[in-house]
Amino acid sequence: MDLAFVESPVQLLNVLEWAHSTQAGTPAGTLSGVPAQPGARATGAAAAAARDLTVVVLSPTDPMSRGQLRRMAELARDEGFTVRWQEARGRKGAPLRTIRELAPLLRRSRRIVIGDPFSRYVQLLLTLVGTKDLTVVDDGTATMEYVSQVARGERLVRWHRRGRRGPRELVLAPVSAVARRRLSPSASREVEVFTSMPVEPPAGITVTANTFAWTRSRFGPPRLTRGADLVGTSLVETGVVDPEQYEEAVAALAAEHGATRYFAHRRESPEKLHRLANRTGLEIVRPDLPLELIARRGPIGRTVLSFPSTVVHTLPLALAGTGITVAVCDISPEWLKDTASPRARGFLAGVTGTARDVHRIAAPV
Repeated sequence: MDLAFVESPVQLLNVLEWAHSTQAGTPAGTLSGVPAQPGARATGAAAAAARDLTVVVLSPTDPMSRGQLRRMAELARDEGFTVRWQEARGRKGAPLRTIRELAPLLRRSRRIVIGDPFSRYVQLLLTLVGTKDLTVVDDGTATMEYVSQVARGERLVRWHRRGRRGPRELVLAPVSAVARRRLSPSASREVEVFTSMPVEPPAGITVTANTFAWTRSRFGPPRLTRGADLVGTSLVETGVVDPEQYEEAVAALAAEHGATRYFAHRRESPEKLHRLANRTGLEIVRPDLPLELIARRGPIGRTVLSFPSTVVHTLPLALAGTGITVAVCDISPEWLKDTASPRARGFLAGVTGTARDVHRIAAPV
């Protein structure tokens, strides 16, 4: 049995993509009332494959993430997978109870699939897996940072964090050290990275390309609208970009390109979205699924505008052959907050610079 731990909708989507890529060749069925595309081949729907993978949702507490995860869990169950919803946070004793309940599954599993190697929760679970084979699926652009940090032998720190060690980090340092070893290849453990991101893995890590074949086989092609759509980011919420600068940039892009809708990131605050709607007149859309599925299902604009984020790598793959242009707007240095991580500017430039099949546009002034 393979065991997957997911904490976000995108992670669960990419677990389904990974399962599809590893079990290709089974006739497709239907997905939540959406007919399979002609000639589509399903992997997740295969009974044998479904028996071999159990997905554990380590549920977050914020409502938007929980809502999207429940929708993604429905899709995974429709594909025949066992999905276990674990209330892992927000209740007294939840972490210890979760670990105790999951320990038997961990012992029986052959391979562990995770979406966020930086997650303290996942790192704690990894201390229990021993030498089992490991697959890391995309949780966005953080995959690029994970691979580079493993290659350099560094401790795992999210790119937008400043890296200072507080009391909590010091207490968890032994757990992180064990997890880092589990996340590195060895003679007794295979490590695979399933990704749509451009990465240069160290020796011993196998990289499998995520082409969004499952998404393309199930949804679309989408109906195109005449205008442009703009994709939001959580760069303000993560403390990287100044809120006022971000709002000005969104307003300028919408006016210049005739955007009519703004697809909000699930972490964007309601207050910020309210200000954007009032300032720009954009229709704010709160997707109930990851944007790759929303865009593939349509309707979607002929041009999709984005700031540096995961979607500038994933949308060209999910929308291949549709004629949709994905355009990425650079982050101007003056937009960054003084408290942003020193690595932020270089990392965001790298996200943009390595994106394939996208149109680059200058930051508005």
